[in-house]
Amino acid sequence: MKVAALFLILIALSNTCRAEDPLVPARVSLDEATRQVLKEGNKRVLGASTEIIDGKEVHIIKVLTPDGHIQHYKIDAETGATISQ
Repeated sequence: MKVAALFLILIALSNTCRAEDPLVPARVSLDEATRQVLKEGNKRVLGASTEIIDGKEVHIIKVLTPDGHIQHYKIDAETGATISQ
């Protein structure tokens, strides 16, 4: 009986997700996504927001480029990957 109870406890604990678990990808905050975009060159942030697009959380960062153009970056909040610019 004790072995069965211990086994059930071990199973329950093995399915618990922890933030420090290296197999669970860390989410990218809006601030981190904005800094990521700014690393790519001399740009000025005009605005930043987070939206749900097709069921995914996406950070949208609006920037002004050095040559005066406006660009919108879409960053996947789960992976940090640039979806589009």
